[in-house]
Amino acid sequence: MNIRQALSTAIRERRAVIGIIGLGYVGLPLVLRFAEEGFRVLGFDIDPEKVERLNRGRSYIKHISGKKIQALKSSGLFEATADYARLQEADCVLICVPTPLDKNKEPDMSYIESTSDEIARMLRRGQLVSLESTTYPGTTREILLPKFERAGFVVGRDFFLVFSPEREDPGNPKYNTQTIPKIVGGLTSACQALGTTLYSQVVDRVIPASSPEVAEFTKIYENTFRSVNIALVNELKILADKMHVDIWEVIAAAATKPFGFMPFYPGPGLGGHCIPIDPFYLSWKARELNFHARFIELAGEINTNMPEYIIAKLSDALNRRGRCLKNAKILILGIAYKKDIDDMRESPAFEIIRLLLEKEARIVYHDPLVPKIPRLRKYQLNFRSSALTPGLLRAMDAAVIVTDHSMFDYERIVRHSRLVIDTRNACGNVKNGRGKIVKA
Repeated sequence: MNIRQALSTAIRERRAVIGIIGLGYVGLPLVLRFAEEGFRVLGFDIDPEKVERLNRGRSYIKHISGKKIQALKSSGLFEATADYARLQEADCVLICVPTPLDKNKEPDMSYIESTSDEIARMLRRGQLVSLESTTYPGTTREILLPKFERAGFVVGRDFFLVFSPEREDPGNPKYNTQTIPKIVGGLTSACQALGTTLYSQVVDRVIPASSPEVAEFTKIYENTFRSVNIALVNELKILADKMHVDIWEVIAAAATKPFGFMPFYPGPGLGGHCIPIDPFYLSWKARELNFHARFIELAGEINTNMPEYIIAKLSDALNRRGRCLKNAKILILGIAYKKDIDDMRESPAFEIIRLLLEKEARIVYHDPLVPKIPRLRKYQLNFRSSALTPGLLRAMDAAVIVTDHSMFDYERIVRHSRLVIDTRNACGNVKNGRGKIVKA
């Protein structure tokens, strides 16, 4: 039996050990899915606090319950570690590390670089490596492959390399890791076959791509599609406002068309790890090829500027009430980047807060899912969530709804507030106090 056949058999018989690097919103659901199917899983993370919490059976992600982590630990199928020397124990290594942008909105590949260096140092014959982190087309072949080949191994014979983009949607009750189709693109036919075999054990449907580049491009295309359409509706929101037309009513009317239309909704800016970041990876790669991706860059510009539009609407609304933004008491409702989750990655709330602080407003926030804002790469904010009481609402000059959590009582918020800036149409069904609401 050759190396490929041995690994394929081990995967099918659930004897293969799965190593997952990065235990966040992508890696942890994968840990659960593989363990649910009977695989032994080693989870790697550079954050010792995450490792400790997981090994004590505790979760740090809202939509993944502590009971699931406790059951996982009790099964004996999972262990978290910060010791990358243990990568040699894994037969299949899945990379789920961040791929942020730097201050110039260019790809920060440091996490992929350092992780692939660790893997290359520990690589042994018969391992399958899958990169899941979203990145520009060419990353798997141009960055990972040369590092692994320097050890003298031949891809497709001694080790196997694929790109299989994550498609997690935190908090989405309709789709999960098992039911979301998985794209897999291998460096060779042997890589492709093993990658397909691996993921088909835990995912209902695996879609083969002819190369890693196709799989990489697919993921970025998906998120660029959303970014461009959100930018369009954000721009139309501003135009509709100038024309005294309710863009939300327009979208609802257009959505009745049973063909040729897909509704996208405006907001205070993009959030999450994918849509605000991924399109810039593609535009950066385009510049390398002397191609100007104008649509992508324009969409990024429009979406990035939405927090400034929100501040302008807030300032105008305060001015009409004889109040200026300086020293105004502003309540930010919602810090997470979307409703009903605790994920703060790239949330527009942080840029809105920064702009308000720059204008010397006094900030309070409430988000029951984000009790404290931790230190972040781009923002150093020292805030804790305040209790949402009628007294707090009455004390504020304005409440700005940034995240439309289902748990918020919008009737109550409007009733006790002096002014509500609604960036999500969260108060669309509020009957009383409409004069206090400004859509932004």
